[in-house]
This record gives sequence, C-alpha cells and structure tokens, in this order.
Amino acid sequence: MVVRRPHIVAVLAIDPVVGFDLTIPPTVLGAATTADGTKLYDTRVCGLGGPIKAGAGFTMIPDHGPEALAEADTVIIPGTYIAQPRHEGTLPDDLIAALATIRPGTRIASICTGAFVLGAAGYLDGRPATTHWARAEVFRAVYPDVKLDEDRLFIDDGDLLTSAGLAAGVDLCLHLIRRDFGSKVANRAARHCVVAPWRDGGQSQFIERAVPDEGSEGTAPTRAWILHRLADEISLPAMAAHSRMSVRTFSRRFKAETGQSPGTWLLQQRVRHACHLLETTDLSVERVAEEAGLGTAASLRHHLRSGLGVSPLAYRKTFRAG
Repeated sequence: MVVRRPHIVAVLAIDPVVGFDLTIPPTVLGAATTADGTKLYDTRVCGLGGPIKAGAGFTMIPDHGPEALAEADTVIIPGTYIAQPRHEGTLPDDLIAALATIRPGTRIASICTGAFVLGAAGYLDGRPATTHWARAEVFRAVYPDVKLDEDRLFIDDGDLLTSAGLAAGVDLCLHLIRRDFGSKVANRAARHCVVAPWRDGGQSQFIERAVPDEGSEGTAPTRAWILHRLADEISLPAMAAHSRMSVRTFSRRFKAETGQSPGTWLLQQRVRHACHLLETTDLSVERVAEEAGLGTAASLRHHLRSGLGVSPLAYRKTFRAG
C-alpha cells in the first residue's frame, strides 16, 4: 500500500498577529484525517524569529522559523496588525526575505488582514481578493490594482486564496480540506471542530439577522423543507407559501438570515448536492443533474465549470480518488 505524505502547511505568524486567526489553520486542518485517524496535513506555525505578540493579550513562540516556508505545499498568512503593509503598501526586509523562499507553485492563502501582506508582496495585483469588510476602504486605497470584493467570505483564485475576517478563516480552511480531500473529510473535520460544514465563499459577509426574531422561526423551516425536495421544481411563490409569508416579505427575510437571495441559495444547494452525489455514488452525470434539480447534464457541467472550474467527471475522479 502506498503511504501518502501529509500535505505540509506553513502558517506564518507576523508580529503582532491576530491571535484568533493564527489558531484556525492548526485547529481546523489538524482535524482533517482519514477514516482510521491518520492526519492529512502537517501544519507548522512559523515566525521570523523571537516571541510574537497577539492582539488578544498573549505572546507566543512558534515551533518553527521562516525556513518552514520553503518546505510548504501551502502557506497561510493569518491577520496581522503590522503597520507597513496596512498603511504604506510595503514590507520590512526580513519579511520580504522570508516570502522570497516560498517555492514557485506553492499555494498561498490569507485570513483577514493577512491580505495586506499579500498585497504588499505583489501577489494580488490584478487578481480577485477579499479581506475584512471594515478594512476594505483602506485596502482599496493602498492596493488599487487588486480586484477587491469585501462582500465575500472567501475567494478561491486557484493558487491564491483570501478570506474575510476571523471566523471566515474557518470557512477557508474547510474549503481547502474539501478541495484537497473531498467533502467527507471536510465534514468530519467540521464535526470535530463543532462548526458548520459549509458556508460558501460567495456568501455575503453582511448577514443582518442570522438568528430569527424572538418568537419566530424565520425561513429556517422552509430551507429544511427545500433541502428534502431539491429534485423538484421549487418556485419562489412556493417557498413563500410554505413560510406563510408574501413573496416580498419572504425574500427580504431570507436575505437577512442567509446573506443570499432565495434563488442564489437554492442553486448553491443543488450544486452542492450534485457534488455529493458525484463523490458518493456511481450515478450517471445525467441522473446526478436530475437528482440535484439542475435539469440536464449540460446545466450541471455549466455550473461546475463556472463555480469550481472542473467538469463533473473530473470532479468525480478527483474526489472519489481522494
């Protein structure tokens, strides 16, 4: 039997680091295992030398130095309060030297204000990216060449990924697990961490009312009802009728509770279910499209290519093998 080496991840703590962001990759990626408990990632927290202060009121000493960057398959930059990239668009010399050791082809990701470091290093020029919504105005002023979209939880641009603030780093790491090893492993890691297994990167950072008003169940029962009927034709009036609301009220409440319109959310759930069927069954592409409510194989191919950049057969081959 071929033993697969763990995927090496270097998490670069830049003084002063956002403490919460720093703990996310070791915790979430550390929970990604095979069915027999074998860890799939070797996550190494590294620094540029010496103790590192965290904004949460503690100081930490990383187990690794900057040499970990040269060995990594993925490098993650957590949020940081360092002034130069956040206000001047530059980096200190020791950080420039450390980033220069990253091997070509290494996947690079940021959490929250870690995007400022990637911007100062030139990685984001001309590419889509996101960061914490409260820092978007400053980011756009310092890095006008970046295609910033602060209304996203995370953005996957292939070898370069960025996420919004704080808990969006959890969504980013679960997405990395799902991309590397499939939904089954990602769901198992999410269950271990007691977090939601999937918040799509396109979901808005601005959710007005994630918890329904007191005495109201909001649209949650209707969302549960829809998930059991994805293969059926489900219209907006039917959703509103199930919630016993007008279409206008239902649409407004749905957007406030999920950050998405009912139509966008429904399409997302159908694509997600199609991916699950591709991973876990031998159904034909045509049948998967029907079961997921996407109608035709051509429609499924379109949505997978536009959302994930792969065909259904390529997705199945990748994640069934994983």
